[in-house]
Amino acid sequence: MFLKLLKIENDKNVIREVFFHKGINLIVDETNTDNEQESGNNVGKTTAIRLIDFCLGGKGKNIYQDQEFKNKGNNVIENFLKNNNIIITLILKEDLDVENSREITIRRNFLTRKDKIQEINGEQFNDDNFKIKLKELIFDSDKLKPTFRQLIAKNIRDEKNRLVNAVKVLHFNTTADEYEPLYLFWLGIDLDDADKKQRLLSQKKIEENLQKRLRKESNLSQIEQSLTVINRTISDLEITKENFNINENYDDDLSSLNLIKSRINKISTEISQIEIRKELIEESKAELEKEYSNINVSQIQFLYKEAKILNPSIQKSFEETLNFHNSMLSEKINFITEELPVLNESIISKRRELQELLINEEKFTTKLKKSGAVSELQTIITNLNVAYEKKGNLEELKRLWKNSMDKLDDISTQLSEIDKSITDKDGLIQERISEFNKYFSSISNKLYGEQFVMSSEKTEKGYELNITSISGNLGTGKKKGQIAAFDLAYIQFADSLDIESLHFIIHDQIETVHGNQILNLMTTIINEINCQYIAPVLRDKLPTDIDTSIYEVLKLSQESKLFKI
Repeated sequence: MFLKLLKIENDKNVIREVFFHKGINLIVDETNTDNEQESGNNVGKTTAIRLIDFCLGGKGKNIYQDQEFKNKGNNVIENFLKNNNIIITLILKEDLDVENSREITIRRNFLTRKDKIQEINGEQFNDDNFKIKLKELIFDSDKLKPTFRQLIAKNIRDEKNRLVNAVKVLHFNTTADEYEPLYLFWLGIDLDDADKKQRLLSQKKIEENLQKRLRKESNLSQIEQSLTVINRTISDLEITKENFNINENYDDDLSSLNLIKSRINKISTEISQIEIRKELIEESKAELEKEYSNINVSQIQFLYKEAKILNPSIQKSFEETLNFHNSMLSEKINFITEELPVLNESIISKRRELQELLINEEKFTTKLKKSGAVSELQTIITNLNVAYEKKGNLEELKRLWKNSMDKLDDISTQLSEIDKSITDKDGLIQERISEFNKYFSSISNKLYGEQFVMSSEKTEKGYELNITSISGNLGTGKKKGQIAAFDLAYIQFADSLDIESLHFIIHDQIETVHGNQILNLMTTIINEINCQYIAPVLRDKLPTDIDTSIYEVLKLSQESKLFKI
């Protein structure tokens, strides 16, 4: 698949259209870096390649957010993208030279929920299915591992780890066992159990973490020895309990006594609650009765006469008003004390029941004392309960240990079988690496006059790929050239074996490659390969002895930035 078109638009107009071609595609920043007043860091040349990454399942935050300082962002760009509903369209084409070859049209915007656009060939997808569908269409694979984003990581080198590592293109803390299915996929080796292996490795990690937690408490040997001691203690306590001098109905009597004690506690609580309720009512009644005596009759009568003089239309007499007031107080008192007879009756009833329970408690206690010391027996029973509880905890820990160990054994067996099936392919792996090195060493030799070599290493966690140079360590510029050689060689290798792959590579910061190597890439190497090489670059970093205009697909400047804002 090749890049055909990148389009930036909204509902009203098209902001940018970038058409790509085979060979070198330059996104040129016209900024004059000799002018201290200008900088080439904000015209959008790197943003352009990040828009491509966004259409291929990237989160898109790196378009307006600083990668190192997450709280720093370009609010102008973010607001522009969201407030104007900017839509990014990317068209991939199977062969740019064949008019009717298959195309994939991807459309995304930066909104969320119901306003979110995330389409492939006109069909809307959620985040997970979006990447799954792209993997099916581009790589003809429905396997979970490696993921689509892992597969395209080496094709879009715009982040630090991808810019300095040829094969370690994933997040810096990605483990070797997760790299393995990616490397095998690169080599065109189909691992049927790749998904299964990843699931097993995840399960293995869960069980190992569980055992770490269990080990903080004790190991299996300690648990088993502790169980032996606890079982002996339980046996001794059971014998002591059986030999305890009690009557035949002791257990029933003890059970009855416990029930009575429970009932006593409940009744006592209920009586307390009722008495509190009664006291509250009586206090309220007393407060209301005080209102009878607190009224200053002569003063109110004087005020009433004064009011009568000022307002002769007052119809009610003072005596009538006073009677009405007293009548209202009586009504309130009657209302709140209405419950008192019921409460008194309930208290009497429950106290009677409590008294009967206390008599029965005394009876059972005396009976049990005659057949043995209740406290002593209860101590034995308490110790038994504690011992059984400890035994239960230990048995649960033992069960967890056993289950975890059995699971780990089963997982290890399955992983060994999968690893054996991979090891059995070692001959094919070495053959494919040798085929790759044919292209890799040739391109690197053209660039630097020396040959880079890729090799494999089988570790406990899986196959790893390494790249070495005969001359030793590489400088930043030569490292960039090595990565370019690797990516270009891979396209040739994949084509030679009909491995589904992307035929474009995107490299940021190409300025660090020596001018001679850039010239060599432009004039010789890339033209010999069925690929696209996309690179954002400053104008004054380009070779001056060739016409680069034929390679330019987008020109940006301080006057003509990517989003034109």
